Amino acid sequence: MVRRVAVIGAGASGLVATKCCLDEGLEPTCFERSEDIGGLWRFADNADCGRVCVYRSIISNTSKEMSCFSDFPFPEDFPCFLPHSLFLEYFRMYAQHFQLLRHIRFKTTVISVRRRPDFATSGQWDVITETEGIQESHIFDAVMVCAGNFQNPHLPLASFPGIETRFRGQYFHSLEYKDAAAFQGKRVLVVGIGNTACDIAVDMSHVAAKVFLSARSSTWVFSRVANHGFPWDMLSTTRFNHFLEWLLPSAIMKRIKIWKINSWFNHEIYGLASAKRYLPFCMLSGTIVLKSNVKEFTETSAIFEDGTTEENIDVVIFATGYKFSFSFLEESICNPLKNNRTLYKCVFPPQLERPTLAIIGLIQLTGAVMVGAEIQARWVTGVFAGGRGTAGIEEVLGREDRSTCCSWDVSEKQNLRLNFVSYTSEIASCAGVKPSMLRLLLTDPWLALAVFFGPCTSYQYRLMGRGQWSGARAAILTQWQRVLKPLRTRVLEDSASSRSWHWLGLLALPTALAVGFLLSKYPKLRWAPRVGLMF
Repeated sequence: MVRRVAVIGAGASGLVATKCCLDEGLEPTCFERSEDIGGLWRFADNADCGRVCVYRSIISNTSKEMSCFSDFPFPEDFPCFLPHSLFLEYFRMYAQHFQLLRHIRFKTTVISVRRRPDFATSGQWDVITETEGIQESHIFDAVMVCAGNFQNPHLPLASFPGIETRFRGQYFHSLEYKDAAAFQGKRVLVVGIGNTACDIAVDMSHVAAKVFLSARSSTWVFSRVANHGFPWDMLSTTRFNHFLEWLLPSAIMKRIKIWKINSWFNHEIYGLASAKRYLPFCMLSGTIVLKSNVKEFTETSAIFEDGTTEENIDVVIFATGYKFSFSFLEESICNPLKNNRTLYKCVFPPQLERPTLAIIGLIQLTGAVMVGAEIQARWVTGVFAGGRGTAGIEEVLGREDRSTCCSWDVSEKQNLRLNFVSYTSEIASCAGVKPSMLRLLLTDPWLALAVFFGPCTSYQYRLMGRGQWSGARAAILTQWQRVLKPLRTRVLEDSASSRSWHWLGLLALPTALAVGFLLSKYPKLRWAPRVGLMF
């Protein structure tokens, strides 16, 4: 019987894991090595204890409605896309509202997590922590590792000949980047083409003499703002779109996606071939120059694989990602964690005899990771508390062959990025909190339309099952109002009269398209009851 739970880390994943433990009647103790909550989102010019944190100018890639915890919406006056300061303020509000701080031990580092000798029967763990040089031993019934993806930087210097032996300039990993001011008038090379690389390149382009962006592979560039000025993730991350992806052939969906992405700008003419924020404009203005992969470095220059050379490089920033590493875990558990596909549903190490260790937040989704971390924590604490949601776990416990532990086909090139709707829905199903579309359609049709055609926000997982929240329905039906609230600083005279028609159009248009498509492809579905069953 699980009662005492150790939660490692007080970032987004650690806070929600602590809260979920309390919801299930468990006794969590959260260990945080720094002096405050927030984890990655707590900005500091010089991060303490080697803590990784965001850079000063960062803005969230996912909107507030798609990022919030399922029973605690962001304040309506917060902007749609948030700087680090507002994210941290949200975490403080969340921790205060659910009284989480009393369960957190700050300035406490977890040194070791080991199975007890009787683990096969008890499932318990020996946990050693250190606070101000004093070590302490604990016994816990279960452990939730919430240290996240960003722990140890991946710095592949061996792949760049000359960077360590010949290059005279400065070079470092992107985790050390805090502010653009230090790069005034310098010629900077950023290695990488991911979110961080592009954001840093754009940030520095305002002060640097020239910024070069070295891309080993192609990429797509998305804008945070979609059609008519709405957040892109709220329009694209819907159950309707996910249904179409399941229904239509993959080749057709790929063409549709390419057409939509290229409708913003033609990626090929920018050399992105397959194309963040202001990146295209910076390339048009010449402040950022896209280059191929670096072949080698000389004392002052970078030679690229296409044969070109850029002279007088002052700084090289490697935005080359991070490595999974949980050094406090015993080797038999830690070594297989090269990626999350070795975990059962990206959560439970299957080689253990008892499901009392869970890795929370070690995922990369096409949406907000903190929403995925919350649904993971709800499932895990349900398993801890009473065995709810254990169906399927027993089948993989103790298994040596872990090749089939993750049911999602994700290539290395995709960097383990999972579909947001697919993953959260599957974990919600395990936890018994996935909304039933048929039930909603029969009992609350207006809400059913909002859930199916509207953004797949986390509130949907509070409509049914254990942990049901009475405010979930209202949160879903008012989510677009919270999007527009911070923009209503200048109200036009005719805006009030057209607003009601606009909200109706948001649901009516996709509804008409879906019904028309289904009726044209499947004539037998013309009877309304049959159409209803398709949901």
